[in-house]
Amino acid sequence: MLLDYRNYDALGLAQLIKNKDISATELLQTAIAQAEQENPRINAIITKLYDHGQQQIDQGLPEGHFSGVPFLLKDLLGSLEGTPMANGSAAYKGSISPSDSEMVSRYKSSGLVIFGKTNTPEFGLMGVTEPKAFGPTRNPWNLNHTPGGSSGGSAAAISAGIVPMASGGDGGGSIRIPAACCGLFGLKPSRGRTPTGPYFTELWDGAAAEHVLTRSVRDSAAMLDIVSGPDASSPYPVPKESGYLECLNTPVRPLKIAYSVQSFFDRPVTQDAIKAVGESVKLLESLGHHCEAVQPYINADDLTESYLTMYYGHVAADLEFAAKLLNTNFSNLDVEDTTKLMGYIGKRISAERFVTAKRRWNDFSQSMNALHQEYDLLLTPTLGSEPVPIGEFDLGFLDKIGTKLVNAFGLHNLLLKTGMTKKLALENLEKLPFTQLANLTGQPAMSVPLYWTESGLPLGSQFMAPMGDEKTLFQLAHQLEQAQPWFDRTPNKELDRTPANTQENSQS
Repeated sequence: MLLDYRNYDALGLAQLIKNKDISATELLQTAIAQAEQENPRINAIITKLYDHGQQQIDQGLPEGHFSGVPFLLKDLLGSLEGTPMANGSAAYKGSISPSDSEMVSRYKSSGLVIFGKTNTPEFGLMGVTEPKAFGPTRNPWNLNHTPGGSSGGSAAAISAGIVPMASGGDGGGSIRIPAACCGLFGLKPSRGRTPTGPYFTELWDGAAAEHVLTRSVRDSAAMLDIVSGPDASSPYPVPKESGYLECLNTPVRPLKIAYSVQSFFDRPVTQDAIKAVGESVKLLESLGHHCEAVQPYINADDLTESYLTMYYGHVAADLEFAAKLLNTNFSNLDVEDTTKLMGYIGKRISAERFVTAKRRWNDFSQSMNALHQEYDLLLTPTLGSEPVPIGEFDLGFLDKIGTKLVNAFGLHNLLLKTGMTKKLALENLEKLPFTQLANLTGQPAMSVPLYWTESGLPLGSQFMAPMGDEKTLFQLAHQLEQAQPWFDRTPNKELDRTPANTQENSQS
């Protein structure tokens, strides 16, 4: 069965169990064998929960869409009672979740078998997955490159064939970025579509949402049927919608699609990113859709300020929360220097500045609403370049020393005045400039694997829809999946470039 395992998506595996072609235990053992074979190369799974998965099966699984299907949880927000959750940080190593989060409860209600947790950057803060506490996760398409972040562990595990579907969260592109890096389908739902309780009313002031990364469109649609709808923590009355899987039976109507390759942060993008959109436009027009080049009015400086203010503010709040939970103080937390630096910067942001930045989200929403009066969707690259090499976002030696000195001597106000933090942030955002807008507007957005670079790395295409219109995205993705299938396009191990220090990597 191991050789055939990758031929099935999650719904396909569930059907095998329903047909009694294989048992849930046999399927779990197949997934574990695949994990043991692949994970030493890529470091996607950081917490093995093999016994937990078997206990779920022994206790009886719910009859759901995915009953018996092996599943991995991202080690951030995915609280599973009685199991570790480190949030990518040494500070939380050894912490045990007291109860299931609402999303995890809904995953389990579908019959999924949870047998591990996947790697994530510390507190999910980066678009690459290289936490100091657990080491970097590597892209199965090329081990020297990132699988993206912050759901990079989940994406790498799917791409390597360990599971067909895994959980993710998206506060600035953290589902779409790794999907684009690993040749997968990834959809960020509309704000409020999926629950955030019982630990949060909303995530990152509503910028973040949880869902899954998948190899097939139908798995993502079926899962949104299961997890969508409010819970007791939801701040607004969001009607529970369904029919996402069913809508795939209806052909998508001819769409009017705007497209742009201009970075929302007014930074350069690579020819690969431009080619990804160009190839997508050709495919769309061959399918009867009308595409027009546009430039949405998004003020780059306002977008930068709004996103970074929210980002730094929440880092500060998260670190204060961690300090209280761990009975220590902010300065003594065992977190990475850059995380602590961002937390200190967040502490120096005034309430007025935070509120002013948040109010600008409405400006972006109004601009996108004006665009959608004429166009059904907006198409952009998902990434500003091909997936970057491991270590691309690391600070240089002098910057590392400087960060330590700033943290040690409290020179954060001086750093803010020099503009150095904004400069460093923009250098990182240059590689990932297209995804954050949908987080601030709350719109649904997806990355679809339609392009591979000449070096053989995936680079997804992003589609944004009006608020609440996931069904059009799913229908279009389903059409694209049929017209240019990607399911059987998987990493070729013979072409993987092995890191220089393979012995060290195999022990990570």
